Amino acid sequence: MRAEPEFLVREHFADEAPRVIMVSDRRASMGLYPGPWLSKPDALGAIWTIVSSTALSELGLVGYLDAGEPTWVPPSGGQRVGEVGRHVAESPFRGGSLDDAFLHLEGIRRSLPPGLFVFVCSDFLAPPDPAWWTRALAHRWDVVPVILQDPVWEQSFPLVDRLVVPFAEPGTGRVRHVRLRRGEAEEHRRANEARLDGLRRDLRQLGLEPIVIGSAAEQDVLQALTDWGETRLAVRRGEW
Repeated sequence: MRAEPEFLVREHFADEAPRVIMVSDRRASMGLYPGPWLSKPDALGAIWTIVSSTALSELGLVGYLDAGEPTWVPPSGGQRVGEVGRHVAESPFRGGSLDDAFLHLEGIRRSLPPGLFVFVCSDFLAPPDPAWWTRALAHRWDVVPVILQDPVWEQSFPLVDRLVVPFAEPGTGRVRHVRLRRGEAEEHRRANEARLDGLRRDLRQLGLEPIVIGSAAEQDVLQALTDWGETRLAVRRGEW
C-alpha cells in the first residue's frame, strides 16, 4: 500500500522538505496485546512504514528514537529505514520511559531544526512529565502524540459478569486471569474512558492534537493519520 503524503506535508512546508522523527515507547505494556486485540508492536511497525515512506516521498529526512535504552537513528534520506523497521518488529520491550526519550532529544536539540515533526508513539499509561511537551514546543518542533490503546481493554472495558478475563497490569505488562463481576467491570470501563478523555483534554490544552489508534491494520493507521492531517488543515484555514 502506498501512503499518501498529504497528511504530513500539505500546506506546511512550502518549498522545504519535511524532517520527521518517530519516538517509540518500549515499556512492557507496549508489548501487548496478543490477537485478536490490538498488537502495539504491529501498530508501531505500521506507523513507521507510513511515516517514513511519506517523508521520503517528499524528499525529506526520517529518524527514529527508542525510549528507555536509546536506539537513536538521526534523520537521514532513508538509508536505515529497513533496519529500523526490523528493530521495531523484533526488539523486546525493555522498559524506560518517555521522559528518557525527551531527555535525549533535549540533549541533541541543537541538531534538530524548528519545524521538525516528532511523532511520540505510546499507550501513555505512564505519560511523561507535562513540562517536556512545553519544552519541545519551545524548540518549535511539531510534536504529535500518537496514543496506542486497545479499544476493548484500555480505551474502555468489556461489561462482563462473573467471567474470567485476561487482565494486563499496565506497569509490567504481566497478564493474569481475573474473575470480575459486572460492577467491577463497570468501574474499569469508567476509569479507562475517563483516563483517555483526560489525556486528550490535557494534550489539547497544551496546543497538541493527539492521534488515537486502536487497530494495527495499515489502512486503519493511515486513515487515522489522514484524519489528523485534515483536522489540522481545517483548523489552519479557520474551517474548524
